Amino acid sequence: MKEWIIGRNPVMEVLKTKRREVFRLLLATGLEEKGRLGEMVQLARARKIPVERVPREKLASMGENPQGVALEVSRYPYVDLADITGRAEQRQEPLFVLMLDLIQNPQNLGTLLRSAEAAGVHGVVIPPHRAAEVTPAVVNASAGATEHMLITQGNLVQCCRELKEAGAWVVGLEGGPEAKPIHEVPLDGAIVLIVGNEGEGMRSLVKETCDFLLSLPMLGEIESLNAAVAGSIVLYQVVLTRQKKTIK
Repeated sequence: MKEWIIGRNPVMEVLKTKRREVFRLLLATGLEEKGRLGEMVQLARARKIPVERVPREKLASMGENPQGVALEVSRYPYVDLADITGRAEQRQEPLFVLMLDLIQNPQNLGTLLRSAEAAGVHGVVIPPHRAAEVTPAVVNASAGATEHMLITQGNLVQCCRELKEAGAWVVGLEGGPEAKPIHEVPLDGAIVLIVGNEGEGMRSLVKETCDFLLSLPMLGEIESLNAAVAGSIVLYQVVLTRQKKTIK
């Protein structure tokens, strides 16, 4: 199946990574081929991808704010869990995996994938059913980070078991009383971070696989943070913890 990716950042990342089959690049009539747009055209022509000029109205009908570009591509290429652990081994780094338990909102998924890619996460695990998948909307929300990130779909409990066997600690983000404050949870080794559903949190079977449950301090009047915001904070806490250990 084919789909359309819109927006300059997502289109550029798809062209740069070469993970998908690309069928054609559409540009709005009147746009000059210079700067970032010129780079896109050069990348497309180097791969012998057809470049077509179309009215802005046609691009506007494909989605919100296409920024004058659209790319027709194959669907997102999911990977196996072994590819994710293999990336950590290749980089000679402690395993760092983000696991998302029934995240529903495409914007939240895109934000988490963008944060994960920026934080150096080796890969992301999502369920195959009842959760947001990597769609063009998610690619757009991630600013194209999806194209650099290894993502697998699988049973979260089984994946947790396999990653534990690989030496990782499984840490769940949880707001309940059983959770420890984030500064009391070890985050400097091989880590699998689980972020639960926006409304319900982690499912009980997934929560039972966790070695630790951690919570973020809530010092104001609201009870919780958005799942994407909370997950991003913890991802960077892992980064900071590892950097401090390296400096020592």
